[in-house]
Amino acid sequence: MRIGIDARFYGPSSKGIGRYTQKLIIHLEKIDHKNKYIVFLRKNNYDLYVPQNKNFTKVVADYQWYSFGEQILFPFVLYKYRCDLIHFAHFNVPILYWNKFIVTIHDLILLHYPTRKASTRNVLFYWIKFAMYRLVIYMALKKACSIIAVSRFTKQDICKRYPSVCTKTHVIYEAAEIDNCAVPLDESFFRSYGIMRPYMLYVGNAYPHKNLYALLDAFAQYIKNGGDVKGMILVGKNDYFYAGITQYIEKNEIKNIIILDTVTDLQLQMLYQSAHIFVFPSLYEGFGLPPLESQLHRVPVLSSDHPCMREILSDEGALFVDTLKTDAFASAMQEIAHNDHLREQMIEVGHKNAVKYSWLEMAEQTYNIYKKLEHGWRNKKK
Repeated sequence: MRIGIDARFYGPSSKGIGRYTQKLIIHLEKIDHKNKYIVFLRKNNYDLYVPQNKNFTKVVADYQWYSFGEQILFPFVLYKYRCDLIHFAHFNVPILYWNKFIVTIHDLILLHYPTRKASTRNVLFYWIKFAMYRLVIYMALKKACSIIAVSRFTKQDICKRYPSVCTKTHVIYEAAEIDNCAVPLDESFFRSYGIMRPYMLYVGNAYPHKNLYALLDAFAQYIKNGGDVKGMILVGKNDYFYAGITQYIEKNEIKNIIILDTVTDLQLQMLYQSAHIFVFPSLYEGFGLPPLESQLHRVPVLSSDHPCMREILSDEGALFVDTLKTDAFASAMQEIAHNDHLREQMIEVGHKNAVKYSWLEMAEQTYNIYKKLEHGWRNKKK
């Protein structure tokens, strides 16, 4: 087959979707030496991907995600390369593309949290764009030959909203593999940002469903109650939403909160490695990569009591709490910070859980879907 992969999200700058796309391609190169692959990239990540398999060719498709160019112009590039199958790594499939494709759905957060607060645009523009998002998601699921969901929870969410696509939806987990979980600590990095240990750590964006205001309230309550972990590090892109978090911190005079905008992979590993607790108050997730990475780094995780997080982290691999209840959230911080027996148990169970996930296995299962589809098409032709 001639398989195309929409890799415009490729690379660490696109967070979870970017890492998923990158790991998928890297491992497909290792396991598939039969099929031909066309990897579609944007200009800003074109040089980042260097094919390691002669059957993989990269092509520039510099169309912004969720744009009119993506919907109207990108399909012409896809048609030009005459792929038997395209794999879209996210729901933003061009409506005008009618050839065979599969799509990976990481979550349906957009449909659960369509509030005006999640946009910096004017109200009319936002709701027009939201209507387009819904149409794009619906058409992607309806036309796809196969759908990959990154968790059982995500599949259940898809099936609940779109029952007709349930039979072609398959669960293939992501992973949290890291080359080296024990990197040497660079103390100058910690000193440069004034980071004092022990500290709590959060990694991710500050969108409303991430529930960071509740995290700040609980941390302030924890400190008020005499908690010994005096600092908290938030790692995320400095955008409109983090600007609101900064204002909230200043307004409520919450002390010892450090927000780091961009850190290298090595610096992020050091932050994980030195954290006393990883906190994850999100109200909705399709997989939840940062807390799984924390488990891999042997850091105890305090998570929202969301069914997806229980699925991914395991019931005993983290401490789960209703993060909308400030007192309960603060008490959970106290429990995990100071109960050494609980910490040791969570670290051990959490690490065993995290190593079960594999990017290679993800790629192999995805490749099997490609082969199954090809086999079905060939049988129809006979």
